[in-house]
Amino acid sequence: MSLMQAAIAANRFGLGAKPTDLKRLSSDPRGALRAELEGEAPLIREELPASDELLVKVAGQRGERREARDPAPPAGSPAMEQGSGARAIGPDVVAIAQSLRSVHAPAYIADVAARTQHGVASDRSFVERLVQFWSNHFAVSVDKLQVLGLAGPMEREAIRPHVLGRFADLLLAVEQHPAMLLYLDNAQSMGPDSRAAQLLARSGRNASARQRGLNENLAREILELHTLGVDGGYLQEDVQSLAAIISGWSIGGVRGLPGMGGQPGRFHFREALHQPGARQLLGRAYAEDGLAQGEAALASLAEHPATARHLATKLVRHFIADDPPAAAIDRVAMAWLQSGGDLPSVYRALIDSPEAWHA
Repeated sequence: MSLMQAAIAANRFGLGAKPTDLKRLSSDPRGALRAELEGEAPLIREELPASDELLVKVAGQRGERREARDPAPPAGSPAMEQGSGARAIGPDVVAIAQSLRSVHAPAYIADVAARTQHGVASDRSFVERLVQFWSNHFAVSVDKLQVLGLAGPMEREAIRPHVLGRFADLLLAVEQHPAMLLYLDNAQSMGPDSRAAQLLARSGRNASARQRGLNENLAREILELHTLGVDGGYLQEDVQSLAAIISGWSIGGVRGLPGMGGQPGRFHFREALHQPGARQLLGRAYAEDGLAQGEAALASLAEHPATARHLATKLVRHFIADDPPAAAIDRVAMAWLQSGGDLPSVYRALIDSPEAWHA
């Protein structure tokens, strides 16, 4: 094998060559890349805060600031009779932002450093590139303060452990991660016919129910970016249907939400917020089944031919050429469909594509 193909293996599929890497890779560059896909994905072993730890810490600081700013009114006072809504008026936005940043910013910096050091030291840089590919695919923006410290944990907790598994498992882990639920506002999404909405209507707080309502952000991102792609054949009705299906996908211990429960800071299905009823998505029926309804919908999307085509195109563009060769896309998409979204099978199709080894 040529030194050129060893350089392609190191640079196109990896993070560059360390000393002696080109000599090692030159004997069998394809075999060396396939060997990296064997076994479990390498995890970052450094002690870093988990997403639930960060969220619990933020919640504690916000609670302390709230109590200091606005002590609970005495029993029997008009403010107490109006309920918790009276204490929520005019929140100190600056104080909340400061509490978020004081917890999340150090965690973000620590995660960036750990990820960089891990990538430099790793002898499986193809896997590191794959982790970075999927983190970009399932992007959350740290410009949103709530997500600043959670982007790193999402990569560590949802993406890295599943990067060498099935796409269906990766997809579910990401969509249920607090970072994604907060970034795309699904944690408070409330079905118009949910128990929570009915409770608000009976209490005369219809405006509050309408303001919160059913949020379509996460459903749209799942269809447009995470699975089918913008040309994947879905309609606005499918976005609305998926939004109803995943309503109630939230986070445990969130104050101010009906049915507060679950483990604080972790994914929690809030049945009180869920829009009940059977749904149609891309022509397929999903019976009312609570949390399982959404999990079934995601499993189906993960193996959809449009998903295979959309993600094959992204993988080929990332690893082979900005103008992705059609033959390579076909090869990778076929591996996706034949394996049911088994990611190592998909990656091997990338490695086996002749186009990947053109200088």
